Amino acid sequence: MILGHLCRRSVASAHCKKSSILNSVKSFSHWSQYEMGPPDPIVGLNEAFAADDSPLKVNVGVGAYRSDDGLPSVLPCVRQAEKLIMGQNLNHEYLGIVGDTQFVDLALKFAYGKDSRIFADNRVAGVQTLSGTGGLRVFGELLASKGGHKHIYVPNPTWGNHIPIFKNAGLEVRKYRYYDSARSDLEFENTIKDMEDMPEGSVVLLHACAHNPTGMDPSPEQWAQISKVMKEKKLLPFFDCAYQGFASGNAPQDAHAIRMFVEDGHLLATVQSFSKNFGLYGQRVGALSVVAANEAEAKKVLSQMKMTIRPMYSNPPKYGAQIVKTILSDERLTNDFIDQCKDMADRINAMRFSLRSALEEGQQDRSWEHVTKQIGMFAYSGLTKEEVTLLREKHHIYCTLDGRISMAGVTSGNVDYMANSIKDVIS
Repeated sequence: MILGHLCRRSVASAHCKKSSILNSVKSFSHWSQYEMGPPDPIVGLNEAFAADDSPLKVNVGVGAYRSDDGLPSVLPCVRQAEKLIMGQNLNHEYLGIVGDTQFVDLALKFAYGKDSRIFADNRVAGVQTLSGTGGLRVFGELLASKGGHKHIYVPNPTWGNHIPIFKNAGLEVRKYRYYDSARSDLEFENTIKDMEDMPEGSVVLLHACAHNPTGMDPSPEQWAQISKVMKEKKLLPFFDCAYQGFASGNAPQDAHAIRMFVEDGHLLATVQSFSKNFGLYGQRVGALSVVAANEAEAKKVLSQMKMTIRPMYSNPPKYGAQIVKTILSDERLTNDFIDQCKDMADRINAMRFSLRSALEEGQQDRSWEHVTKQIGMFAYSGLTKEEVTLLREKHHIYCTLDGRISMAGVTSGNVDYMANSIKDVIS
């Protein structure tokens, strides 16, 4: 009896000690030092919009095309390409590190022009990327780890994600003056002055067309001046081309600056996104290319691109690139794409004029001319942070705090409500 009692006490004691140890282990966490990060400005905006139960609510914060009924839209040429792809009984094998080489060739010719001398000279290196964002990160890593660059210049303002992408790639991000918010116009003289003051060999990010967030692009004459200064200073132009064809409705016109710089002899780099112009937001289709001095140099650059990509994401996805490749390799589908892309651009431009007209009706205190001078997905409204907040709280209209309005979210059904609401918060 006594022995049995002692045994039970011994077992109970051991069990308590074991539980104590386990509880101690459970209370320790490798993750306890992680702090809650701030919400992404766009994601947070979407969440607030989704939680708003007002029937009047309008989302003009997201940079994705919407039809005039306010719904996501798939281009008919994309649907046709998908049918063709499904009929080919393709496999799901890995792509190589550079991606779909036929897609890369077509993408580069889309940007530089199929008759560009760089193709005849075999002096352009290109890879498929995870849309424009992935291409930006690959190029940032390439500059920092392989090219010995320490910094990159971006326009002020620029797309919000540019800065963390390049910082995370190990580059110091510097800004050059680009847009005067007080005048709602380019401050071109200061842009040129800042470029003249940059150290030789610096990398300079340029928006090829439809500058995000301002929608304000240099004129052809201003681009020529930028090209001249950058060549004199031996600066490296890096074009972010996210809206080709979507900006003006004319793909060659939207690539004017890139093609001019190549003709002027710049050895530049370009990142392309096919999210906006092809409406392939969720497919993450992009390309990164570098124009080198000769074929041997291009091969070396391509080898370093592959070395950068391999430990990062190994190789890109297939499906979106197959869609773009199918369209751009077929003359009929390419012509359909041109027409359909122009339709998107025309709808957005029509909404610009409608919004400006409605804003100017009976209101003379503020100029809205810049709304129709700008181009592409966004209108940089000039609204203050306080006005944007009031617009959201009082009228359930959601745009980013810098006053950037996605014109794709403006429709014939909500444009008057938006204009009246804006006039109310600025009065």
